[in-house]
Amino acid sequence: MNKLSIVTLLLLSVCICKAQTVDMDSYLQRTTADRESLFSNYPVRNIGPTVQGGRVTDIVVPEGQITTYYVAYASGGIFKTTDNGITFKPIFDDQDALGIGDLALAPSNPDIIYAGTGEKNSSRSSYAGTGIYKSTDGGVSWKHLGLEQTHHIGRVIVHPSNPDIVWVAALGALYSNNADRGVYLTEDGGNTWNKTLFVNDSTGIVDLVINPANPDELLAAAWERTRKASDFKGDGPGSGIYRSTDGGKSWTLSKDGFPTGDGIGRIGLAVSASNPSRYYALLDNQNTKEGADQEESEEGLTFSDFTSMSVEDALKIDDKELAKFLKDNNFPEKYSAESVKRDLKEGKYTPVDIGNYYGDANNALFNTDVIGAEIYRSDDHGMSWQKVNSYELDGVYFTYGYYFGEIRVAPDNPDLVYVFGVPLLKSTDGGVKYNRIDTLGDVHVDHQTLWINPENSRHLRLGNDGGLYESFDEGANWRHINNMSVGQFYTVNVDYEKPYNVYGGLQDNGTLMGPSTSVPNRTPFWTAIYGGDGMFVAPDPRNSSIVYVGFQFGNYARINRETGESLRLRPRHDIGEDVPRFNWRTPVKLSEHNADVVYMASQRLYRSMNQGENWSPISPDLTKNLPQGNVPFSTITTFSESPLQFGFIYAGTDDGNVWVTRSAGGDWEKISSGLPQGKWVASVVASPHELSTVFVTLNGYREDDFNTYVYMSEDAGKTWINIGKNLPEMVVNDLIQDPVKPEILYLGGDLGMFVSMDSGNSWEYVSRIPNVAVYDLIVHPRDLELVVATHGRSMYVMDVKMLHQIAGKTDELHIAGSDQIRYSPRWGERRFEYVEPYEPELKWRIYTAQAGPATVTIADSEGQVLRNLEMDLNRGFNQFTWDLKVLESNGKKGKKEEAKEKYIGKGSYKVTVNQAGKSVATTFEVK
Repeated sequence: MNKLSIVTLLLLSVCICKAQTVDMDSYLQRTTADRESLFSNYPVRNIGPTVQGGRVTDIVVPEGQITTYYVAYASGGIFKTTDNGITFKPIFDDQDALGIGDLALAPSNPDIIYAGTGEKNSSRSSYAGTGIYKSTDGGVSWKHLGLEQTHHIGRVIVHPSNPDIVWVAALGALYSNNADRGVYLTEDGGNTWNKTLFVNDSTGIVDLVINPANPDELLAAAWERTRKASDFKGDGPGSGIYRSTDGGKSWTLSKDGFPTGDGIGRIGLAVSASNPSRYYALLDNQNTKEGADQEESEEGLTFSDFTSMSVEDALKIDDKELAKFLKDNNFPEKYSAESVKRDLKEGKYTPVDIGNYYGDANNALFNTDVIGAEIYRSDDHGMSWQKVNSYELDGVYFTYGYYFGEIRVAPDNPDLVYVFGVPLLKSTDGGVKYNRIDTLGDVHVDHQTLWINPENSRHLRLGNDGGLYESFDEGANWRHINNMSVGQFYTVNVDYEKPYNVYGGLQDNGTLMGPSTSVPNRTPFWTAIYGGDGMFVAPDPRNSSIVYVGFQFGNYARINRETGESLRLRPRHDIGEDVPRFNWRTPVKLSEHNADVVYMASQRLYRSMNQGENWSPISPDLTKNLPQGNVPFSTITTFSESPLQFGFIYAGTDDGNVWVTRSAGGDWEKISSGLPQGKWVASVVASPHELSTVFVTLNGYREDDFNTYVYMSEDAGKTWINIGKNLPEMVVNDLIQDPVKPEILYLGGDLGMFVSMDSGNSWEYVSRIPNVAVYDLIVHPRDLELVVATHGRSMYVMDVKMLHQIAGKTDELHIAGSDQIRYSPRWGERRFEYVEPYEPELKWRIYTAQAGPATVTIADSEGQVLRNLEMDLNRGFNQFTWDLKVLESNGKKGKKEEAKEKYIGKGSYKVTVNQAGKSVATTFEVK
């Protein structure tokens, strides 16, 4: 940077970009699919949960309108409240991206909202956005303003007096280098954009602040970061603070007192409204602490002792000391001091293998020698900086400062500072000393954003991975506002209770279970059964109190919810073997044939025959065993045992391999040669109908490849058929086959959920589920309801029994629905004047292959017609609701008879639908 003049840099990087409508084919394809879908009106119910919140990325409040505000979510869209948080309404669901990086209201007109899509946290599930959107009516409608190739937007700033002047901090693509990153400026409300700051194609702008007293003065935080599936580098010499004094048209690097070079990670910025010359910067310093390589002496043997030890020295270790080391570090029981020394003599392994026995990715997140969070302050408008934290802020970041990095200063006190990390810290002396303030009120950790009331700085609204919180005493106490279904689920499973329960693992919110009849914000509630980042979960189908559950990187347990007993599930390896590499989302499943049999995967597939008590590998390394970075890679991501034959298992890896064994692991055959190579295998699913039929979805997300990869094989992987050709281009996460009708397929992708009624030849968009990433799907075997786990909008349930009725008959007329109701003499009565009367209703779903008018006839058991109703049917599924009222005359002689309504009585009835010469009927009973 210092070898290239800023003027030259700007001349090279400035571009003019005209705003345009969204040009992503996937968006046009999806909106067209929505309009034409058979499932546009198919009923789907959201079952929550709301108790856990979800990752909040921004909170904005119109000036002077404290009870109206907006909450943006990492992958759940934008919600608005007008009643101080009692209720919220999603206002962004019809747009092409529900991952939000930042929101900004125009100070001069709060009905003008700018939304930057694509969150800034650069995590494993940070979805790329499609640019910037604008609303001029408080979020009722939106217009796309371009910048779709920016992928992730860190900050949006609107000029204090001119809503047409807007600055956008663009991070750019997450997994690949691209030039669409930097600071963009528009002076015409987003019709055209100028890129005024560009550092390099791997350095984006993560934060941006404007001087409230001088809108020509801005500071921008540049962040160099490179994420790959196998490695994440969250720092580099491109990171730094840039300063503009001409309204963001030109920029200079501010390096007086602020670190530069390698190790400089994410930077958060804040400016004091009461003292605009003062700025704060929160730095994720990834350089190593001084003296960190000087290991403190410990009593007894350590793993590091063995990494530099010869065989001869190892054999001299006292047997008691060696035995204590093996026991204290939980080596398998078969290893004793005597057996280890014997193995060393025979050359089975070396002392280095003992020192490297454990490779714990979860430990690597937390045990670190990096400097971490540092606070810098400038009192001269950002021209020079001074580090002000008087002691190390250990535990704020650990190794993953890339996930946080924001700071706020109170509008009326330049010394009152808030710092976000795993904990929430507050300083009252300008950043010198800190106290943690997120401990009262059951506040979730991992903090992302904070709004401070400009009229009363004791009033705070906080957003973190657990949702939305509010404090009225400067953070001393908090209340959780948890009434939005915005859970970020990774997985879903069900049990066989009545009603059945739904289980799911959530991002940073553990594992929850709740009844399938749950209604958001009403009882019954969901219950937390495990912590961490919840991953796969499997209740024992014979006893749902026994659950296999865990968190990231293969940390699983078998728990008994009734007794509290717990058994850690961890397949062991021999000294000298490769350390197991467990994926972030390590798959764990029970056998389809015997619930005592448990499978778990690293780079090898393991099996336990006794509920996880003991484990044996049943495969070699199934991956390409590619070079490792700081993220476990070359791992098994998915496997599926055929419901038709024990031990007939398919497995897929994150580096592109797909395998099959027909002999419970006796031998394995690689079957991925006919598939696109090198893609992450998102799902592999054995058909419940045909032994040799298997479905595979591949995922290019970790290469910024948003193409669709969906394949089926009918010969156990010898040949593959592309069944995703008629889908919108999108990343696909999961596909399952209906357990009753083989031609019905359910697919979850980053743009929502789709159904095929013809084995993948065509696909229908299920629009009642928002345009949100669908991670996992399951059809309840008994109740035949599809449960959909979304990563941003919690769980949805869809009754699929009617699909079985029309499968193979999609050109006919069909009806399904209510079959009985319990009669009450109180129907229609108002028990109290202040209570609305109870009105009964019955619902039917009507399917038609063509749109047009139809007649619905209600008749009694003797065939007497009681009611004729007219309705217009849309192509596909329609819902017909009837209030059980029929017409009768008043029966008075000598007067004109007047029809009035009454409820039908007990008995059997018939509903008939007639449309275009076709007729279909069903019966129901009033008991």
